[in-house]
Amino acid sequence: MTRTNATAIGFIAVLLWALLALFTVGSAPVPPLQLTAMSFAIGGAIGVVWTLISGRASLLRSVSWKVYAFGTVGLFGYHLFYFSALRLAPPAQAGLIAYLWPLLIVLMSGLLPGESLRAGHLIGGALGFAGAALIILGDGESFGGAALPGYVMALICAFFWSGYSILSRRIGQAPTETVAVFCLATAVLAGISHLLVEETVLPATALGWASVLALGLGPVGLAFYVWDIGVKKGDIQLLGVASYAAPLLSTLALVLAGLATPTPRLLLAAALITGGAALAAWASTRSGKGSTPSSDG
Repeated sequence: MTRTNATAIGFIAVLLWALLALFTVGSAPVPPLQLTAMSFAIGGAIGVVWTLISGRASLLRSVSWKVYAFGTVGLFGYHLFYFSALRLAPPAQAGLIAYLWPLLIVLMSGLLPGESLRAGHLIGGALGFAGAALIILGDGESFGGAALPGYVMALICAFFWSGYSILSRRIGQAPTETVAVFCLATAVLAGISHLLVEETVLPATALGWASVLALGLGPVGLAFYVWDIGVKKGDIQLLGVASYAAPLLSTLALVLAGLATPTPRLLLAAALITGGAALAAWASTRSGKGSTPSSDG
């Protein structure tokens, strides 16, 4: 598999995450941790089925428990801090802070073997962040000190996902099938946490159940498997910048569903995000990395 192909596969995750908000709205009134448990159970199940059909289940026995612990902490930790941040701080501002993770991936990736950080990556990341900020902040409410604990949790959330993505590259020898175990373990932890702090509320309509199923199959299922391939074998810097397309595409999905209104702000954000991703892609091409076969290819 070439680096370019792996990067393209990884970008599928960004497209799927763009549907996260839409499906989450549709799954109401299911509480966050319960929703995490239900959707990750589905995501883990499809991974198990894929592993069994492909005949690669034996690979899981040779994987260290440390890898399983790492993946579970990464997935569960990110969602735990993300949901906590949205409860303790205004969602728009907390979401903006949490969405520092693509920029952190770009910056931290320079520490990886065989990677180099170019000016195009930095400028592209800054442009993408500006575009994401326009979408997430909306009319731009001010940051308040009372919500500081939530903002801290959002920042921890950003470091959790960027760290998970970067360190996934470091354990590139671990097969993608391990993600199924990560998902199932996350579902168990989320389920236990739900029973401790939340009241169980099942979807009230067929649309609600369909949304939960869609979450488990896509944004909280397939997305993690293709992202694993992308960060391990693809251009992780380009993926980091391209991830800023998620809030843009998420907004467009809400617009198409009639849950949001298109504005000039959205058009400006689209220009910033597209320009940033193009600049990062150009920087990667200048580095001569675009079509290099991966070490596992």
